[in-house]
Amino acid sequence: MSFTSTVKNEVSKLTYEKIENIAELSAFLKNSSSVKEDIRITTENASVARHIFNLLKDLYGIVSKITVRHGYNYTKGYIYILEVTKKVEEIIGDLCLNKEIPSKYLIDDDASKRAYLRGLFLSCGSINDPKKSRYHLEFLVDSLEYANFASSMINEYGLNSKVLKRENKYMIYVKEAEKIGDFLRMIQAIQALFYYEDIRIYRDHKNMTNRLNNCEQANVDKIVETGMKQVEDIELIESYGGLDLLSDKERIVAIYRLKYKEASLLELSEIISLETNEKITKSGIYHRFHKIKDLANRIRQKEKE
Repeated sequence: MSFTSTVKNEVSKLTYEKIENIAELSAFLKNSSSVKEDIRITTENASVARHIFNLLKDLYGIVSKITVRHGYNYTKGYIYILEVTKKVEEIIGDLCLNKEIPSKYLIDDDASKRAYLRGLFLSCGSINDPKKSRYHLEFLVDSLEYANFASSMINEYGLNSKVLKRENKYMIYVKEAEKIGDFLRMIQAIQALFYYEDIRIYRDHKNMTNRLNNCEQANVDKIVETGMKQVEDIELIESYGGLDLLSDKERIVAIYRLKYKEASLLELSEIISLETNEKITKSGIYHRFHKIKDLANRIRQKEKE
């Protein structure tokens, strides 16, 4: 079962007040039904089909005819079709199905807006499983006007949704992981939210660990590269005139660098301090290598001349 189905199964089992049910049903029928002499509603989710059946029964006293068919090419499971032949005009008027944008009375408070967005998700929403892919929440609708309306309502909750044309439809999408979690919380898909947040925390921790490991490896590579350059400088000086060209302090760090080629400056300072009983800091080591590098560069310049 997909994560989208899991979320829809959970949300479709929630119960609300009548005014919220009307707003939810309006959004669902707007995006998952065709209206002619009757109203034909389609969904691929059995739990959602039962939920819509019960809403129509509770709100309008209608027992819808349900037909179950195989999906396209017999590969997409089942499609559930609900047919409404009674009180069609009443339902169309109440739920604003004859309008591109619903009337304000359907969504005039916070509870109704949240209910409307629940219906929107149940009808045309999908969300990637955070364990298997990137974070992505989307709704696929028919018109740009409606897409902008729905996006605007979603963004009233700070979710930063955007609209994109996809073939002959319009996609409203949210890609920020935290915002998707906020949406699940808003539609009260609590169990799905717990799963989602657990995976998100795990992935964030894993990514942080990988970044730290990469950073540590980069630091190790930098230390080794620096050590090799210092070894080259020392060997050049040694081949040109021996380490006697260096002062006593510089000669000590040169000898220890040749002995410990991959040690960091801090490690080298600790080794020299321990073995010579003379305290030397990392800064002191760096200063002496700077002088060694200057001498090596002067030798290289002289060789060019």
